[in-house]
Amino acid sequence: MKIKLFVYLFLLVTFSGSSYSQNVKLINVDQLYERIKNGKDSTYVVNFWATWCAPCIKELPHFEKLKSEFKTEKLSVLLVSVDFKSKLSTAVIPFVKRKNLKNEVFLLNESSPQEYIDRIDPSWSGSIPATIFIKGDKRKFVETEFTYEQLLNEYKKL
Repeated sequence: MKIKLFVYLFLLVTFSGSSYSQNVKLINVDQLYERIKNGKDSTYVVNFWATWCAPCIKELPHFEKLKSEFKTEKLSVLLVSVDFKSKLSTAVIPFVKRKNLKNEVFLLNESSPQEYIDRIDPSWSGSIPATIFIKGDKRKFVETEFTYEQLLNEYKKL
């Protein structure tokens, strides 16, 4: 009886933890804009990052904190990885699980970097981290690493 209980508890803990793991979805620029246009939230903070980018990794907790501190507001924080699509299962998903990211995470599924960079924002040089703040018709693109205070300040300006 004790062995059955142990096995049951082991399976419960093992599989209940994985059922809450973050899903990383592929998304192209058109789908990203559609997600924002048809979303139910009034404010979007879209961060472009990569698993190999030290400044990106450093600021990711700030986006998690922003969403958690403003969970009663209509805010969506979308984390869009620009890692290669081939790195989805070997780098991006393990990274997201290891960092326990709660915000929606996507992998940008585009083949031409210069084309998607221009479509996201013509002023974007292509360096990361980069973030778009969108609220209604207001849109602000920022190409820099944020401290939490800077991120909070940009969010509150919308």
